[in-house]
Amino acid sequence: MARFEPVAFDNALVGDVIRVSESLDISVKQMTSGAGHDAQMFARVCPAAMIFVPSENGLSHNPAEFTSQREIEDGSNVLLQIMAKLSGLRHD
Repeated sequence: MARFEPVAFDNALVGDVIRVSESLDISVKQMTSGAGHDAQMFARVCPAAMIFVPSENGLSHNPAEFTSQREIEDGSNVLLQIMAKLSGLRHD
């Protein structure tokens, strides 16, 4: 088992996640993940952020985890808009 120190995500990219979410009328809660993710490794060498979607009863990394189709669509749309912006296909 490996243990890694927490990393700070890119402020500009986190701001983009918040702005895009709000522009799509999706509620935002900024939080820190205690779980190990590839994003921790990426954040050491390039801008990184994470988009979390709510799971029923707050269960995560659990066989009983369930996220509604609507929440998955919302998270996917946030990711799509950010990728469009970063690729130059969309300008703010």
